Amino acid sequence: MKSRAIQQLEEKMSALQPGTIRHEALLAAKRFKSSWIELGKLLWTVFKEKRYREWGYLTFEAYCAKEIQIRAATAKKLLHSYYFLEKEEPGILQGMEENPARPAAPSMEAVNLLRLLKKRQGLPAGGYQRLRSYALEEGKEPTELRREVRSMIEEAHPDPEAARSERRAATLKRMIGLLKGMKLELEASDFVPKKLTGEVESLIRKLEAVLP
Repeated sequence: MKSRAIQQLEEKMSALQPGTIRHEALLAAKRFKSSWIELGKLLWTVFKEKRYREWGYLTFEAYCAKEIQIRAATAKKLLHSYYFLEKEEPGILQGMEENPARPAAPSMEAVNLLRLLKKRQGLPAGGYQRLRSYALEEGKEPTELRREVRSMIEEAHPDPEAARSERRAATLKRMIGLLKGMKLELEASDFVPKKLTGEVESLIRKLEAVLP
């Protein structure tokens, strides 16, 4: 049995001309679980060219939430992850386009984690390249990558207190990122009182205040 979300996507698609970017974005959303890169590419075009305004949406977040039914936080992760591959790993995208029968693409979560690690300070020499190989060549899942990161941090910082401080900072940053995505979605949907959105903003500021 189809989910309500899939039914709604198909209803919207039935009213659109196949081949248009709006129809293609809906179709890619339907295939999201098997091909996040395709959806990421289309959403990047929609976002960059502000095409959502042509379709009656004031913000990109509102378009994602109401039309293709993807949370703002997920849409943001899609954009960042696809852009990371386009900028840092164009060979991965080219290989997929030239050989559609190749093994499945690396997971979005793994690519997003790799994107964050690219900017991270404190990894041992060669650490990022090892993690890149794990994520893009061996197809390891995010849980395995995080385990490798913890091991590298402990290797670089034998002091358990230093390792704990690193983990604490990473956890706080992840929570702040999730809350910011939630705030954007609440603002875009207009489903809750503004007071509640303000409370989320207040919590974000409190967490940012305790970051080391």
